[in-house]
Amino acid sequence: MDILKVALTALLSVAALFIITKIMGHKQVSQLDFFDYVCGITVGSIGAELATELEEPYKPLTALLVYALASVIFSLLAGKVPRLRKYINGTPTILYDNGKLYRKNLTRAKLDLSEFLLLCREQGYFDLEEIQTVVFENNGKVSVLPKAQNRPATPSDLKLTVKEAHIGVEVIMDGRIMGENLTRMGRDEKWLAKQLRAQGYKDEGEILLGVYRPDGDTLTLYKKGD
Repeated sequence: MDILKVALTALLSVAALFIITKIMGHKQVSQLDFFDYVCGITVGSIGAELATELEEPYKPLTALLVYALASVIFSLLAGKVPRLRKYINGTPTILYDNGKLYRKNLTRAKLDLSEFLLLCREQGYFDLEEIQTVVFENNGKVSVLPKAQNRPATPSDLKLTVKEAHIGVEVIMDGRIMGENLTRMGRDEKWLAKQLRAQGYKDEGEILLGVYRPDGDTLTLYKKGD
């Protein structure tokens, strides 16, 4: 019966914290969804209690298991049932669009004008005239769409043709050859040794980091310091 009571109490705690966090607003859970935030702060507290509970450790352990199970269930529901997703994780809210500020949406997001302007400045926009749309995301951050004339120019705007960029791949780390990466890039150790000699190095032991970039077929080497 004690375990059942703990389980029911933990479920009640889940519901209460979830509702309270919803009321507090998205800005309290920056970069986390609501349920991750609720579980994170609570599991940490329960874990600390478990570490110090010597007489009845099964009680906080049961609560931890309930929270873990609830987290998995909520994640599955959010992925499988789109209608529930907005209630579990929240939905994006338009705060500003085409020169119009939405006061009701600011209130719903628990933001005042000063906080709204601060979030815009953090995105690099100090003048609302430069902005087309501002969306308050469900992780507590804002996404800003600048007006077309204020967006950075791209190669397509300038009618330029550019090569596709590829991420660099580490082929030497801490003086050791990363054989798997080297093979994946279609290169071998003979090629690598030749590249090392061409840049004035005897072997890979002198190199802290070696990065191969397939788009330019270049190997950038960073020498070990003293």
